[in-house]
Formats: sequence, structure tokens, C-alpha cells
Amino acid sequence: MSEPFAVLDSRRVFDGKVASVRIDRVRMPQGTVAAREVVEHDRAVAVVAVDDDGRVALVEQYRHPFRRRLWELPAGLMDVTDEPPLVTAQRELLEETGIAAASWAVLVDIASSPGFTDEAVRIFLARELSDAGRPPGTDDEESDLRIVRVSLDDAVAAVFAGTIVNSSAVAGLLAAQSAQHRATELRPADDGWSAGPAVTRADGESAFAPLLPGVAGRPDAEGADG
Repeated sequence: MSEPFAVLDSRRVFDGKVASVRIDRVRMPQGTVAAREVVEHDRAVAVVAVDDDGRVALVEQYRHPFRRRLWELPAGLMDVTDEPPLVTAQRELLEETGIAAASWAVLVDIASSPGFTDEAVRIFLARELSDAGRPPGTDDEESDLRIVRVSLDDAVAAVFAGTIVNSSAVAGLLAAQSAQHRATELRPADDGWSAGPAVTRADGESAFAPLLPGVAGRPDAEGADG
């Protein structure tokens, strides 16, 4: 039987400034062929920047698809060729908030919406903050940002209240609070990163097997969101 999920052919139907769309014809485990629309998007970074008083920096930014402003973490696309994720994160934090940080670690990696896009986001934890000032030449979108610092606990409460809904912000804030309470040892800031969060090793064993008993092997059918 042919390899399941093999891409038989692919065609790009849209090219935009931020995202492109392609349609893949994919062989399913049952032998049928299905069309899968994929939104191609640059990887991105986001930063949970926590100061010595336990306050986290948040930005309020207008998001046109939702036609309203959302509270988010400082973040940005990895759209500079060969720029490491850490350098992108440091640059975005400075450009959006005027904050520099002396201590960095990887907090979590997320797949934004794997049912239709290949976008992946690395979320960093930044500590030992200092005010460095925003560099000149800030673009129109960033000049409209509202920047606040609130306690991490209050930010997490806003997640559960539905005030903060941006996926990177939700994941990053909850992860930061959990790491703080559990004294979790985080990955170094320069930890390697694949094109997207990999959940299956080359040998077919689930990456979660050591953590979740009973989870092993490659699934033989697509998830419900595919």
C-alpha cells in the first residue's frame, strides 16, 4: 500500500505579503485521495517579559480580521533571512516595548492552528529587564501600540476571563505561571527548533511517550481537525 499522507501533487493558488495558500492532494490511509488547503506562513516568536516585580509586559494591538484590538505578548514574524529565533525575539521586544532583557529561555513552542496552517511560534521567557527605549523608525502599526505591565497573576486571570484570547499570549502566560510555580527548568534560549513543533520522531515513536503512558507509535488516521 502506498505511504499514507504522501503528497501526490501541490499547487499554489495565492501569494500574499504575509501568507500564501497551496492545495495538496494527499493519499489517505484508506487509499483515497483528499485535497488539503495549507496556509503557508513564516514562523514567529513571542516574548513573556517579566520584570523584578513579577509584572509582564503586554501590548494592545489592532487586529483587522477580528476588527478590534487584542491584548498580546510582544511578538513578530521571523521574516529576516537566517536570523535566529532569539535574535528576532530580542529585536521585537525592543521595537515594540523599548525593553531589553539580560536573561532568556525557551518557554514553549506551539503550532498555531495545524489543521490549516504551518505557522509555528516559539515563545520565550525574558527576565532581568531594563528600559532601553524604542529604536527610531518604528512603523505605523507599532506606533499605535498600547503598552502596559501587569502582574503575571492578573494576566492569567484575564486569560480565564476571556479578556486575553491571542493564542500565543494564552499559551505563554499559562506556561510562565506554571513554570514559576513548579520551578520548571526551561530550555536554553538557543535550543534547536525544527520547521514546526515535531510530535513524532523518525522511528515512529511519539515524542510524548516518555511523559504520557500508553501514547506510542504513529497514528493511522488524521486527527479531527485535519
